[in-house]
Amino acid sequence: MPAPVPAPGPAPVTVTLTKAGRTKIRYPAEPLADDGSRITVRAPWAAAGVRDFGFVRFEPGDVFVEHFWRDRWYAVKEVRGGDGVRKGWYCDITRPAVVRDGEIVVEDLDLDLWVCADGTDVRRLDEDEFAASGLAARDPGAAREALAALDTLEHLARTGRFPGFLSPPSSLP
Repeated sequence: MPAPVPAPGPAPVTVTLTKAGRTKIRYPAEPLADDGSRITVRAPWAAAGVRDFGFVRFEPGDVFVEHFWRDRWYAVKEVRGGDGVRKGWYCDITRPAVVRDGEIVVEDLDLDLWVCADGTDVRRLDEDEFAASGLAARDPGAAREALAALDTLEHLARTGRFPGFLSPPSSLP
C-alpha cells in the first residue's frame, strides 16, 4: 500500500510594505495562522546583504515570524538568527494591514520599536523620520493612532508583557 501523501500547506502570500505611496519591499512568506484579526507568516530576511543597526544585525539566514493585524496600527516581527536563537522583536508602526488575494499590504508610518530577546533593551526608533514625514499635519488622526500604537507596544515591553500578547492565534485550516 502506498504511503499517504501529506496535504499541501497553505499557499504562500506576498507581503508588501509601502511608505509614502511607494512600495518599499515585497517578499514571499509562508502563512502560519489567521484568526480573522491577525495573520501570522514566516519569511527569511528579504533584503540584500546585512542591515546593521548597531544594536542588532539582520542578515541572510535570519528568519522572521511576522504578525500583522487588520485592526491594529502595528506589525510585530520576531527575529531569529539562522541558528534559531531569538534576537528580539522589530515592531513597525503601520496602518492596519489589508489582506486580500494572497497579499498582505501594510503602510509604514516611520515609527518603530526594537525589543531585544531578553527585554532589557527597548528602543523607540525613527521618531525624527516620523516628525519629518508631515503625517501630523496631513492626517492628524493617523498620527495620533501611530503614536498611541508606539506607546502601547513600548508599555507592553517595559512591563514584561511582551511577547505574551503574541500568544499563537488559531492555526490555518
